[in-house]
Amino acid sequence: MKTNAVDYLFLQPLFKCLEQIHPLSQSFITHHERNCDLINIKKNKFILSPLDNNDAIYFLVKGLARGFIREGKNEISTRFVFENQFIEVMHQPGNKSKYSIEYLQALEDSQLIRIPYKLIEFINTTYPEYQIINRKLLEINYQIALERSLLARIPSALGRYLKFEAGHPGLNRIPQRYLASYLVMRLETLSRIRNKVLDIKIMEMT
Repeated sequence: MKTNAVDYLFLQPLFKCLEQIHPLSQSFITHHERNCDLINIKKNKFILSPLDNNDAIYFLVKGLARGFIREGKNEISTRFVFENQFIEVMHQPGNKSKYSIEYLQALEDSQLIRIPYKLIEFINTTYPEYQIINRKLLEINYQIALERSLLARIPSALGRYLKFEAGHPGLNRIPQRYLASYLVMRLETLSRIRNKVLDIKIMEMT
């Protein structure tokens, strides 16, 4: 549900993130204050589903989220998003459809800033700084997609787990059944691998 905030302090995490890429003009900030919303999503509830109109990108202020698709009765996790990251559903470039097969779900009680695509389209043609910001965000998303692609090509379950663990310090916040789906392994296999890795770390500390 949306908040009725009378000020725009909720946007500060977003502005802080963007300012690390490029300074923001006051009019750029004002357009976001007029068009963005803070939404609160309870744990396990959907941020977006295939039944919802896909008309915004989200910036995660607090909490943890995942993307997933359904294949028959199975859920296949496609990504995990932590604080100060953007999340949106999958869509093909140039595809005008307002719906997606992907679900976005809060795995913890979460706060997100909703940024309408209409706002993004406007600022992209109005503010030169956004072209620089957008290019950098695309580079970040490309790197994340490349890492996911490389992860999927690691043949051993242990290797995939260790690769993912190395780049995600918040690993323990992710429910094991969703992590197992993402890493393409059975839940029992993931549990066995985590116990093995924990034993090795304990031995190294003694």
